Amino acid sequence: MSNETAPAMDYDSHERTYEGFINFSKVGTIAVLNIVLCLILFSFGGTTAVVFGALMVLATIVASGIGVALGANGWVPPAVVFGLTGVLCILLV
Repeated sequence: MSNETAPAMDYDSHERTYEGFINFSKVGTIAVLNIVLCLILFSFGGTTAVVFGALMVLATIVASGIGVALGANGWVPPAVVFGLTGVLCILLV
């Protein structure tokens, strides 16, 4: 049997890791849904829809990077891009 004791858990580090995981999950889910909308633009739209779909994919990447960096409210930038892509889907498809 070991005579050593286990080190105490670092709860602050645990909380930061958990909050980062939750934030990444929210941002990632919205980004994936936005990519699905962009695929709809690519598949069922004309030339204009394909151009806007490509722009929205780039906007999704940028907004997701900003969202991960923001922290707790990081879901807002990808959600704005998701809303704009949804409006474009309605208008162009």
